[in-house]
Amino acid sequence: MNHPLVSFPKQPDTPASHLPFSPAVVVGDLIFVSGQASVDPTGKIVSDTFEGEFRRSIENLRRVLEAADSDLAHVVQTRNYVRDPAELPLYNKLYREYFPAPSPARTTLTHCLPPDLRYEVEAVAVRRTA
Repeated sequence: MNHPLVSFPKQPDTPASHLPFSPAVVVGDLIFVSGQASVDPTGKIVSDTFEGEFRRSIENLRRVLEAADSDLAHVVQTRNYVRDPAELPLYNKLYREYFPAPSPARTTLTHCLPPDLRYEVEAVAVRRTA
């Protein structure tokens, strides 16, 4: 896609994927971030405890946002995928660490991930320069 207001930022430390999607698409001052899971820089899934996967996923989100001139403080919406609803209390505790009040708009779905993932997050943010 060639459009002057659309870009696809990526840095060397942005998590890669073998699947057909961009980590982020910037349209004007809005940043749309694809789902970020517990993966290493090559896109290989790193299975861990829920907390470990949550933190790795958020750090991957942070790296994608930094490549697009943004950060977690500029996130306006998240969509969260939690495999096991029993993890929701821990999820809410950890989420507050990264997104304190006033928190972004949020949707959370459960029972929706494959067995090798416990958590995934996607986000919409604005650029820091906006």
